[in-house]
Amino acid sequence: MFSSRFHWDLRPNRLTQALTAKRAAGARILDLTESNPTHAGLHYPGEIVRAFADARMLAYEPAPAGTPAARDAVSAYYAARGHAVPVERILLTASTSEAYAYLFKLLTNPGDEVLVPRPSYPLFQFLADMESVRVRQYPLEYHGEWSIDLQGLARALTRRTRAIVLVNPNNPTGSYVKRGELSALTALCARRGVALISDEVFADYALTEDPDRVPTLVTPLAGVEECLAFSMSGLSKVAGLPQMKLGWMVVNGPAALRAGAWEKLEWIADTYLSVSTPVQCAAARLLAAGDSVQRQIRERASANLAFARGALAGSPANILAVEGGWYITLQVPRMRSEEEWTLTLLEHADVLVQPGFFYDFESEAYLVVSLLTAPEIFREGLARLVAQLKVA
Repeated sequence: MFSSRFHWDLRPNRLTQALTAKRAAGARILDLTESNPTHAGLHYPGEIVRAFADARMLAYEPAPAGTPAARDAVSAYYAARGHAVPVERILLTASTSEAYAYLFKLLTNPGDEVLVPRPSYPLFQFLADMESVRVRQYPLEYHGEWSIDLQGLARALTRRTRAIVLVNPNNPTGSYVKRGELSALTALCARRGVALISDEVFADYALTEDPDRVPTLVTPLAGVEECLAFSMSGLSKVAGLPQMKLGWMVVNGPAALRAGAWEKLEWIADTYLSVSTPVQCAAARLLAAGDSVQRQIRERASANLAFARGALAGSPANILAVEGGWYITLQVPRMRSEEEWTLTLLEHADVLVQPGFFYDFESEAYLVVSLLTAPEIFREGLARLVAQLKVA
């Protein structure tokens, strides 16, 4: 009766089952996986609420690409960071997830393929399945720092590949795309007639400086003539406001391809008209108010990272190199599997972390921890984690 898209195993995994049992028993869990800024103890300015006291939202005037005022606000966001992004290249969506769905509709037919990084965020498989698109993975390599395995990526290409997804910086590795990698990718995409999709939701959260990295793909790709490319972001990470449901994409590349893509994207957007009028009216004020939230997140991520480096020094765990975002990856002894480590930490230390296989790490044993976690929870949780590692 139901679509074949729903082929996933919906049963809760062992970690979810154990967490549910712990919470039912009244245990105080130190959650080191926090990904929701609104649950992280940040201060949200009252201007965010006042931004919705706008009489314009009482009138419905649908605009497929988004209202001019909201798109102007997104353009101003880039201008404040030194990037000139024309309003006519900005199309609003309800989220970056929806932006992926639009782009998969635009670029693929059922059975076509998109390449996504490994390790990275596990949502890609679900989004692609919903569009009857196949996911193929290309490897990120770690040799003291992360890099794209360009030869492995080239081998993953097939005649049905329609797009290559970049996450810049990647989640959870926190690695940025380097300029040489971008140059090689644009040349490859031009040669093969493949589009680039750049997910830049964490681009504002740099933890280190590196002149060789591409801090955001909007500026380099805006002037690229070789291939069609799309850059995406949204309020969820930019302003720490996932509940506001406003994302966007910037269409880049050769003029003719860009025009054809824009025409079809507007048609797709007009079919759904999913972006709400209130959030579009409030967009400029939300982005402005969100600057203080973003500043708090950057400060917390930097402070928690510094604490983690000190706390884990001399322990059996090692923090992999990280450049941005709000996650770190811990390499732990292979005497146990990642699943066993997460279950042991939960059972014996009341500490919740994520196993690397959630993000498709190819080998054992890695644990993923969120730098967004409230400092008091982060510090106590890491102390317990280190103690557990030492007695294992």
